[in-house]
Amino acid sequence: MVQCFLAKEEVEGSIPFTRSKFMSSNSQKIYNALQLIPKGKVTTYKLLAEYIGINNPRVIGNILHKNEDGNIYPCHRVVRSNGTIASGYAMGGPTEQRKKLRQEGVRFLSNGNVNFSYSLHTFSS
Repeated sequence: MVQCFLAKEEVEGSIPFTRSKFMSSNSQKIYNALQLIPKGKVTTYKLLAEYIGINNPRVIGNILHKNEDGNIYPCHRVVRSNGTIASGYAMGGPTEQRKKLRQEGVRFLSNGNVNFSYSLHTFSS
C-alpha cells in the first residue's frame, strides 16, 4: 500500500494549498488555478488550459474528474466554452453543479447556459 504524504504550501494571494507529493505538475497547477476563481464566476476548460499552458482542454476535464474535495478545489466553477455544463460532473452530476453555481451567484441565460457577460473569469482581470 502506498501512503500519500501531504505538504502545505502557500500560493499567490496566501491561499493555503495542500498537495500530494505524488500529484502531477499539471494537476498541481490546475488545482492552484481553481482557487483563483472567485465565487460567482466560472471559467472554461479552454481558458484554464491556456492559463496553465496545456494544449488540450480535455486534460483539464480528466484531472478535475479526479478531484476529491470540491470545497477546497472548486471544480464546479469550470464549464464548457459555449457556457454549457458538462454531463460528467463527478460530484453529483450537472444538476448539482448548476445548483452550486446558482448558490454562488453565477448568472444563467434563458437557454440554461452560463451568462459569460456577467460570470466569466478569464485569469487576466
